[in-house]
Amino acid sequence: MEHRLTTPLTKEAILKLKAGDILYLTGSVFTARDEAHRHILDALSHHRKLPFGLTGAVIYHCGPLLRKTENSWQVVSAGPTTSERMTQMTPALVENTGIRAIIGKGGMKGIAPLLKGRCVYLAYTGGCAVLAAEGISRVANIHWQNLGMAEAVWEFEVKDFGPLIVGIDSYGVDLYEKVLEKASEALKAIVMASDSK
Repeated sequence: MEHRLTTPLTKEAILKLKAGDILYLTGSVFTARDEAHRHILDALSHHRKLPFGLTGAVIYHCGPLLRKTENSWQVVSAGPTTSERMTQMTPALVENTGIRAIIGKGGMKGIAPLLKGRCVYLAYTGGCAVLAAEGISRVANIHWQNLGMAEAVWEFEVKDFGPLIVGIDSYGVDLYEKVLEKASEALKAIVMASDSK
């Protein structure tokens, strides 16, 4: 199925998404890579208020490239980065912030049970950084700019951003694990056929 949702996302909205569905997003998306995750979790652990709200938010594993113009920022490229690096920090992020979606590439091994009833993982095709930038209407804000361009938290306003594939839904179905299972079964079948000759 194809869906079009607007942020902030509700629990009811993400419960309608099933692994394999296509999604287009409109609204706010926050970039967050390794350092941003560490800063968020550090602030939460010390009971400091974040400079941005994450209830119903979408986190994008992305280190964008931007060009500063006279009065604003122009997004040059904004492709996804590998999500696996953030896997260990994601449980605390999901449990303590109320985020409803994570965008990235490559999946996050073992994270599906944590997302149940709370969050979804959305896959954006790697290698399409310029196309992703075209889906960004404007830069609404930048937080923790001292971390550098790639690691800062950029708040992007997006319109029909996608296509995003629901890689892990809020029911614990993980497309990445399914693909690995199918590949393993196919490999076993090949080995068995070879041994029987």
